[in-house]
Amino acid sequence: MDGWLERGPWWHNYKVVPLRMSIWELVVSAITQAQGAAQLQLSVRWVKKLTGRMRREGDGGLIHRLRGKPSNRKFGGESQRKATALMKEHYADYGPTQAGEMLAELHGITVSRETVRKWMVEAGLWKAKRSRIEKVHIWRQRRACRGELVQWDTSEHLWLEERGPKLYLIAMIDDATSQLTARFALHDSTEENMRLMWQYIELHGRPGEYYTDKAGLFQVNRPLHYNKELEAKPGKTQIGRALEELAIGWIAAHSPQAKGRIERSFGTLQDRLVKALRRGKGEHLGSGKPVSLDHVSTGMEPALRDPAGPRRRCASSTPGRSQPGRQSQPRGETTGKQ
Repeated sequence: MDGWLERGPWWHNYKVVPLRMSIWELVVSAITQAQGAAQLQLSVRWVKKLTGRMRREGDGGLIHRLRGKPSNRKFGGESQRKATALMKEHYADYGPTQAGEMLAELHGITVSRETVRKWMVEAGLWKAKRSRIEKVHIWRQRRACRGELVQWDTSEHLWLEERGPKLYLIAMIDDATSQLTARFALHDSTEENMRLMWQYIELHGRPGEYYTDKAGLFQVNRPLHYNKELEAKPGKTQIGRALEELAIGWIAAHSPQAKGRIERSFGTLQDRLVKALRRGKGEHLGSGKPVSLDHVSTGMEPALRDPAGPRRRCASSTPGRSQPGRQSQPRGETTGKQ
């Protein structure tokens, strides 16, 4: 019994060490089985069984019987081979999360994201990445109510890959709930942006403020100090005049990171929506007509949140609450990432 006190391969296991100490006290009759069960928060019956194992097998009797063996819940090799073949054929450029969703939705193979990731690494479809330590930054709190602040931007991307014309995705995302409203267009023009604005107002009502970049669609961008005949204060764009008539505030972002919510949504859409359009062929987008995303699964649905404040929508009933055209940041906004 003296050999039992030697350190074995179990010594650095944080679960086995306190278990061994208490069971050893039971073996040498230093404490009762009831006291040992209370210390380990186990049943008296299980403590009695562990004590018998330690008397017969030594420290090895405390090690879990499945250590070093395949899990009883491990998927069979046939499931892995089938899933790997499907991923190689249809989802070679998918990430583990989306590939797992497609396997469950279209092929009836329901496995965890981590299992899919391991299978993809084994098949050479995914390369494990080292986690990066990002710089610490201050996150701006979401607005409290739906409609209080809406971020507005356009993404230029090969949405149809090589199957159709070049498209622009004009999108608005609610700051409180991450609810996305978007449409495809052939041009990033004033007309197409105003179409989306009117569509948003018809669907969700008039927002309190829009948060955009400093593109020429929203403000007049021209040097003022080279020509003295120019007015000191430039005029408003068509969108600027429309916002002023509708008493909707406008905030100009000083950096892409400041409106990071919609920038990150574009990153998600450029990964997931392109593949969704590929599966659906996307012929309806090649006609040249603007098309909304109401009938397309964008992959943004899990990101929807309930507003922090009341569930009612916040409406800007008074035009003086937010001056249209002001170039400042939202309350608590920082120029770092969101």
